[in-house]
Amino acid sequence: MAEIVLVHGAWGDGSVWLGVIPALHRQGHRVRAANLPMTSLADDIAEVRREIAAFDGPVVLAGHSYGGAVISGAAKDNPQVSALAYFAAYVPDEGENVPSLNGKFPASPGNDAMVFREDGWSSIDPDRFHYAFAADVAPERAAALASVQRRARAECFAVPAGPGAWRDLPTAYAVSTEDRILHPDLQRWLAERAGADCVELTASHYPLLSQPEAVAAVIDKVAARGK
Repeated sequence: MAEIVLVHGAWGDGSVWLGVIPALHRQGHRVRAANLPMTSLADDIAEVRREIAAFDGPVVLAGHSYGGAVISGAAKDNPQVSALAYFAAYVPDEGENVPSLNGKFPASPGNDAMVFREDGWSSIDPDRFHYAFAADVAPERAAALASVQRRARAECFAVPAGPGAWRDLPTAYAVSTEDRILHPDLQRWLAERAGADCVELTASHYPLLSQPEAVAAVIDKVAARGK
């Protein structure tokens, strides 16, 4: 049994893990899903650290997409964190940000779905959500997710990351091979650099929704390594 904190990506919330949580409960784990303010990377890291502190023992962190950058920062110099799991996620090194990592590989076909406004907030074009983010999810469900999406500050992605804890902890990475947002080859590169146990899922950017049992299995396996 492990204690686990799940961290969503930009424009989402903790509910994206609702399919994964029952699977983790069946495995005997205790789980909390963070809800990030998405006002800055520092604010999001602070929120995850509060969720970690809500548990008494060692904690496994799982991050999706931008949430990977958040868990990398939240785990640094935090002796309570025992392992990390990344799902179609960014794993920045010190000084890197989301744009600098994206620039290492060709642009993904769904990038035009992201809308950045002059007021500093960003969102996803609802008409492009299904294609870009969740092509393997039922269209009506993708439309509902687009309707409840939350805005994110552009600075969340632009601010350089600090040192990541992935160098020092057992780490797993699940590559989404059909991802139209985060290039699958970038995911593979990040996983290799992190020395992660890597699996590949035939999934969109949202394996949490389309393959929750597989996602839970990755978390369960790396949690065992962190004991």
